[in-house]
Amino acid sequence: MAVEVLRRVPAPRGGAVGAQRREERARVQAGDALPLPIRHTNLIFSALFAASLAYLMRRWREKIRSSTPLHVVGLTEIFAICGLVASLIYLLSFFGIAFVQSVVSNSDDEEEDFLIASGAGCSQAPPPPAPAPCALLGSPGAGPEKMPAEDEDIVAEVVAGKIPSYVLETRLGDCRRAAGIRREALRRITGREIDGLPLDGFDYASILGQCCEMPVGYVQLPVGVAGPLVLDGRRLYVPMATTEGCLVASTNRGCKAIAESGGASSVVFRDGMTRAPVARFPSARRAAELKGFLENPANFDTLSVVFNRSSRFARLQGVKCAMAGRNLYMRFTCSTGDAMGMNMVSKGVQNVLDYLQDDFPDMDVVSISGNFCSDKKSAAVNWIEGRGKSVVCEAIIREEVVKKVLKTNVQSLVELNVIKNLAGSAVAGALGGFNAHASNIVTAIFIATGQDPAQNVESSQCITMLEAVNDGRDLHISVTMPSIEVGTVGGGTQLASQSACLDLLGVKGANRESPGSNARLLATVVAGAVLAGELSLISAQAAGHLVQSHMKYNRSSKDMSKAAC
Repeated sequence: MAVEVLRRVPAPRGGAVGAQRREERARVQAGDALPLPIRHTNLIFSALFAASLAYLMRRWREKIRSSTPLHVVGLTEIFAICGLVASLIYLLSFFGIAFVQSVVSNSDDEEEDFLIASGAGCSQAPPPPAPAPCALLGSPGAGPEKMPAEDEDIVAEVVAGKIPSYVLETRLGDCRRAAGIRREALRRITGREIDGLPLDGFDYASILGQCCEMPVGYVQLPVGVAGPLVLDGRRLYVPMATTEGCLVASTNRGCKAIAESGGASSVVFRDGMTRAPVARFPSARRAAELKGFLENPANFDTLSVVFNRSSRFARLQGVKCAMAGRNLYMRFTCSTGDAMGMNMVSKGVQNVLDYLQDDFPDMDVVSISGNFCSDKKSAAVNWIEGRGKSVVCEAIIREEVVKKVLKTNVQSLVELNVIKNLAGSAVAGALGGFNAHASNIVTAIFIATGQDPAQNVESSQCITMLEAVNDGRDLHISVTMPSIEVGTVGGGTQLASQSACLDLLGVKGANRESPGSNARLLATVVAGAVLAGELSLISAQAAGHLVQSHMKYNRSSKDMSKAAC
């Protein structure tokens, strides 16, 4: 059953009349061209476009046959041209912008779920400076406001299953309104109020078709700052989004110890994103023939030309293959500029697979990803070969700083690192987990800066090394992280809060002078913050201060039983 949605909103009440009218004028959309339902407006402009085009084509055909100059036009032709242009502008404004947005701005991930269905027809206008409270939720301390009859009907249709929830943005052309209606439908279906989940104050148009589908609100997460982290001559303040008490404070203490010892240095020794499709052949011999072709240096230039067509930033670096029976796993590695690059490398791989199909017609591509990449899974191939940015960060901590700031001594730190991070992790059978808590820092920075949090699995692979130097007086500490997967463009990096955190680090967006340098700098910041976090936690454990600090900073004194009532 089709539902017609009017652009006109109910008259506001009380003193909010002027503010709401100003908001309405600021959010004019393509569907507001006529004071009619969107469906009727679309039909009128579509008919106008078709009629104008047909009339002009007929007139121009007659002029060509009679040798009349095409630029000689009459009044009716002028009206037809104006109608054609006006209707074309309307149709492009209504249908074109959101569609292009959804196509070019997909987030870097292995899964793409019905983005086309929810990625068209929504206004991309910037949010008003002061969003009005949600009429669907009411306000604390007051009775629930009556929902507009128009929205009430839509909520009822969603609850009854007559309108799929994921098409609300397309039907309404208003992302904020769609989220509110979806939320109210969810409340009625589940009987849960979810009052603590905020709705207003977020630009839902900014996530359409690229970050999140079917939104009903957003989660508030505190962001702390550790620093200054003195790294490669820069003084950086590191944003960390976390709910774990002590984490930011501990990392901050490590930053202080590093700064008072002259700072840390880092090096990115490898930079390449990977994608590994899997193909099946009639026999293992045929699979081995393609393996030999791909790994033959003589064929690399040809493969590079085909691969690099996918993007001006994608540059093929190499291909390594593995076999399992008659299945061939092909691990492509390429540079991706300042993007994390999963989509970019996938497009290049698809180009190569299409090219290979001519010479290997019996190749059956099972999947664009065969898990030899390996994305969002702990894997030895990433630990050995690397994925994303491979970084080493190191510092020498002076003896007096170890005693004054870290409250321990060099010998205890070295001994604990061997027994805990090296031997203990080996006993546990760890894969890339030879560290104290690298994942803590990586995940906090990833969330704050709009990275893919699931990629902390491989990005947190780290080995922490501690040695006594300068006749045993000072401490040399290093972290080696072979698979830091970060980007400064695409995905969640374009959201306002995450973009602000990237700007705080000076790595917002793409670096036009040196493509890829912003993403590499962000990777070194992650490694530098891990270095600080490792230094502080190991020191707390060596001094026996871990439990006391967590009891002080990581326990709430609030009576949560009363807060929940």
